Amino acid sequence: MVHRIQVPLTREKAAAISAGDQVYISGDLYTARDAAHRRLMELLDEGKPLPFPVKDTVIYYVGPSPAAPGQVIGSAGPTTSYRMDAWTPRLLERGLRGMIGKGKRSAEVIAAMQKAGAVYFGALGGAGALLSRRIIKAQIIAFEDLETEAIRKITVEDFPLTVVIDSRGNNLYETGREEYLRQYAGGLPPSFK
Repeated sequence: MVHRIQVPLTREKAAAISAGDQVYISGDLYTARDAAHRRLMELLDEGKPLPFPVKDTVIYYVGPSPAAPGQVIGSAGPTTSYRMDAWTPRLLERGLRGMIGKGKRSAEVIAAMQKAGAVYFGALGGAGALLSRRIIKAQIIAFEDLETEAIRKITVEDFPLTVVIDSRGNNLYETGREEYLRQYAGGLPPSFK
């Protein structure tokens, strides 16, 4: 199924999509990778406010390359998501509703997602230059000294994603493999013969 979603990503919007669905998301997202997540946790530990509203927000795990003249942002492909797994449950507890990246997530993150009603989206790795064309505005809002890993507020328009793990814990990495094995048990699919 194909969905067009405008952020904020509410619990109701997240509940309406399923693993395997295609989503075109529009609105404001926030970028954060490893170093930024460490700093966010430090702020939480110190009881300080975070630099962006977490509730019903989507974080894109990306460290974009510098923008060329006349561009909003450089190449903006997803980074491997499990590198944020140690910190993600704390953000989910505060209402984080969506994450964009690539690769598997830990059992702890998936359990926290179910509790929070959150969704994990996959973006196409290796297509950063194409994905950057869907980013119409970008501004560093925190941790500028981290350079490419600084937190940015980005505005996207019809940003193409696949729901990898839905708010019920259904996981495309598991169900997709099971479906493939069910369809092609005993041999290669016809297109490979």
